[in-house]
Amino acid sequence: MNDIIDITQPLRNGIPPWPGDTPFHFEPTGRLGENGSVVNVGKFVVSCHTGTHIDAPFHYDDRGRRVHELDLELYVGAARVVDLSNVPGLKTVNRAALEAFELSGVERVLIKTNCWTERDVFPEEIVHLTPDGAKYLQTIGVRLVGVDVPSVDGIHSKGLPTHQALNRASIHILEGVVLDEVDAGDYELICLPLPLQSADGSPVRAVLRRVD
Repeated sequence: MNDIIDITQPLRNGIPPWPGDTPFHFEPTGRLGENGSVVNVGKFVVSCHTGTHIDAPFHYDDRGRRVHELDLELYVGAARVVDLSNVPGLKTVNRAALEAFELSGVERVLIKTNCWTERDVFPEEIVHLTPDGAKYLQTIGVRLVGVDVPSVDGIHSKGLPTHQALNRASIHILEGVVLDEVDAGDYELICLPLPLQSADGSPVRAVLRRVD
């Protein structure tokens, strides 16, 4: 059995961006054997927040750290997947929902809701983390939270209260992971951002490694 589980959304033409953000586009700019080219080569345009990505604090705080200033060890290490996908009528992930799980000593938590599985269409509503859920994660020592939706806040949120609560708690954010086929449990997470100078976020290749 393969010990590596890819939880990254493929970057492809047509992947839905956040409404109003830059669409992803890839195109070949040179083809092997054409016009004297000795290689295939292409170019792409992408928002920092397309698909599976991390938010740098600068994304929602002008004084926050940018991508190149982040501690890489945040994005590699032990993680626990918690599965809320079978909770009837779940609208938000609040403190009470998280208290149902044993999370003491866990530094990285990935929250599975399965509320967004048609990823060719940007969702109109999502199950999102609440500020009191963020505060609870701080009290138990969590340093990174990942979600299987485009944002830790609601789609129509203007003030981004959960982003701000996580920022105050020094908890970093991973959004848009694909946990559809991932069982709850303990893993090693690797989701390194690109070294984008001064950027507010970065696409990542996020994978889980099974641990005994």
